[in-house]
Amino acid sequence: MAGHSKWANIKHRKAGQDAKRGKVFTKFIREIVVAARAGGPAPEDNPRLRAVVDKALTANMKRDTIDKAIARGAGNTDTDNYDEVTYEGYGSGGVAVLVECMTDNRNRTVADVRHAFNKRGGNLGTDGSVAYLFTRIGQLQYPPGLDEDDLMQAALDAGAIDVVVYEDGAAEVQTEFADFMAVKDAMMSAGFEHEHADIHMLPATSIELDMVGAESILGLVDALEDLDDVQNVYTNADIPDVILAEMAGEGQSR
Repeated sequence: MAGHSKWANIKHRKAGQDAKRGKVFTKFIREIVVAARAGGPAPEDNPRLRAVVDKALTANMKRDTIDKAIARGAGNTDTDNYDEVTYEGYGSGGVAVLVECMTDNRNRTVADVRHAFNKRGGNLGTDGSVAYLFTRIGQLQYPPGLDEDDLMQAALDAGAIDVVVYEDGAAEVQTEFADFMAVKDAMMSAGFEHEHADIHMLPATSIELDMVGAESILGLVDALEDLDDVQNVYTNADIPDVILAEMAGEGQSR
């Protein structure tokens, strides 16, 4: 199927901003600790740990830092008792927002998340208010120029659930959450090197935004991702490429 790369544009924009803030490594470390504690310290036997280790290495985190985080998780120290919590709410225009957190203090985290929503015209909802709109899937993104038929055949043989081809020729292979690492390995064995690979919460429906709405929701996402306890933020915002390009141009001119 064909489509626009709006999600990819937004996600890559955010990834770049997080890297500049220097917060991304802290979030990786926390996720590695939790994954190692939950499923064991061996990445080959712990798909969740292997996935986050791969992301950390791609972001140029040192192997020594990763190994220390794994050891912390395997050691089960009292200082690393994080709870995984998901908060749900709405941004301006009724955009659904899902916020995944890891925290050692739920009261602090919910207060910080609520403040971010309130300050930017949104509101924190109740459990289940928006989660039903999202499905957890794996996403593997590939650059333009690859043979579309060969890519699709390799993805289907690997067990992918869908292949999205964007207007610029880039492609995205979507997988069931549980099959993400297996499909990723199979695609690499078939000679297809991904540009980006991650787990994502895919919305069933989306809300298209104008410039004002886009600025508002991206401001909310920025504020939430600035919080130390927040790991991931997902929305069902649909921001047209022309608006993203205009916003990027304004940012460069400042």
